[in-house]
Amino acid sequence: MPVEDETHVPVDRFGQWREAFGRLRAAEMTSDHASTFTATMRHVPMGPAIALGASFPSLHVRRTDKMIRARDEEVYHLTMLTAGQGMGSGSSSGPAQRIFPRQVHLVVSSEPYETRFVSTPDSGSVEGIGFDLPISMLPVPAHRVRRLVGRALPTELGMGAVLSAFLLALDRQMPALSALDAARLGTTAVDLLAGFITRELEDEDVLPPETRLRTMLHEVRTFVRQHLHDPELTPSTIAAAHNVSLSYLHRSFTGESQGTTLAAFIRRQRLQKAYQDLMDPTLRALPIHAIAIRCGIVQAPTFARAFRSAYGISPSEHRHESGRQRP
Repeated sequence: MPVEDETHVPVDRFGQWREAFGRLRAAEMTSDHASTFTATMRHVPMGPAIALGASFPSLHVRRTDKMIRARDEEVYHLTMLTAGQGMGSGSSSGPAQRIFPRQVHLVVSSEPYETRFVSTPDSGSVEGIGFDLPISMLPVPAHRVRRLVGRALPTELGMGAVLSAFLLALDRQMPALSALDAARLGTTAVDLLAGFITRELEDEDVLPPETRLRTMLHEVRTFVRQHLHDPELTPSTIAAAHNVSLSYLHRSFTGESQGTTLAAFIRRQRLQKAYQDLMDPTLRALPIHAIAIRCGIVQAPTFARAFRSAYGISPSEHRHESGRQRP
């Protein structure tokens, strides 16, 4: 028989949500949408572990030292967003980090943490998948895992991609899982998470410093190109997303880019994307200010001045000229 443990339970009041979700993750919870809160939650026991999925408008989750002293469940909480964004921190992870869809964020009940989840204009709600397991289940020493706590970890390649695909499939199949199937998959999930964490730690330990630096800067450039649409993409948010200090990021990027600053790189990438979009015949009907917004530049006068400074022509003139040149 399928597991029917509060799977796909609609929650239409924030108090109900806080009570239901609090039984899974013991933390303080508030929301900017408390008076109009509408959400869904589903979860399934997987042996000692628990898989959960949720959708909600916004949420602020906070676990304090006082709560830890009162009771520590000694549990890892893993979250992977599929829509919306977050900003999270763990006590051993340094500064707060931006959390984007398909990144894995890990916190532990034994340390204070604070995470804010917000929807974005294109998502309309925050959606995510979670996996909670006792610390004792993970076959990786807790003191080593602590290096990754609070960080937003990428899942584009290798073990990260395998773990991400597994979590997405698990979320889709929750309603159909029998108790036995769920328990068996719980073992698989722990093995995948252990493999992912081990790989992350090995990558940090094995690579020489200069290789780690080049890898980090490659990831930064890729991150910039993937998030040009976000007007909040700044060196500060990029440093937080990659768990490095802003001063280190500035110094490293400028040193490896022949004097080009990260802010200048972001600006150039945005303008280059706008230049190409204005030539795209499929975007011909899109107003120029909308093109600018697609590139993360929300102020039309700022965009026009920067574009003319870079290319010696206005955005409208460039669009007109590129249209004339097409057969």
